Amino acid sequence: MERKEFKCAAVVLAAGAGKRMQSATKKQFLLIKEKPIIFYSLKAFEESLVDEIVLVTSEDDVTYCKEEIVNKYGFSKVKDVVVGGKERYHSVAAGLEAVSDCDYVFIHDAARPMLTQEIINRSYESVVSGNACVVGMPVKDTIKIADEKGFIAQTPNRSMVWMIQTPQVFAYSLIKEAYEQLLLQEEELIAKGIIITDDAMVVETLMGHPVKLVEGSYENIKITTPDDLQIAEHFLDTMK
Repeated sequence: MERKEFKCAAVVLAAGAGKRMQSATKKQFLLIKEKPIIFYSLKAFEESLVDEIVLVTSEDDVTYCKEEIVNKYGFSKVKDVVVGGKERYHSVAAGLEAVSDCDYVFIHDAARPMLTQEIINRSYESVVSGNACVVGMPVKDTIKIADEKGFIAQTPNRSMVWMIQTPQVFAYSLIKEAYEQLLLQEEELIAKGIIITDDAMVVETLMGHPVKLVEGSYENIKITTPDDLQIAEHFLDTMK
């Protein structure tokens, strides 16, 4: 695509523990084809239209990420490595604080190593036109909504149901204000039973702003279990 007109940043989240991986090594540092999972997301943004990257990790891993990831692989666009928080949204807020003034920001989970330039470019084109978009794909299976007793309560129209991925991309001013409001209202939201699970929900809930769905890829999986490592390795083989 042609050179963009606006400055873009990426916040890459790598502060999770990955307990379901059943590994002593945090999942973002597990290897796929001799490279850590986190390498692939950073590489995608390094080679993209994004101008700068902020990597968010746990306090114990900051030095390791700087030395063994950023410096080792020459990720020159990584401008800062910052400490995340207790919940995902705390980590996002920390990443947003570290971003330089920019027009748009990509928020991406490091555990999704199959990020492509096509996904980044489609997201950019969408966010420029509407200020908020999330990557996802229509579900392939019929979805059932269960009631509290485990019985089917609803069957939504499959054509209207998407599984959401990352990156999720927003005008920086919009998402920054949304997260500031979230942190101010955190206790109130928890008391109401509102659980924030992604960035789009912050914008929808606190800003009342519409969020556009952008086609990602069925290969843009999140590494969660040991089986996912084998699947991702297969996808990487087919990408060559």
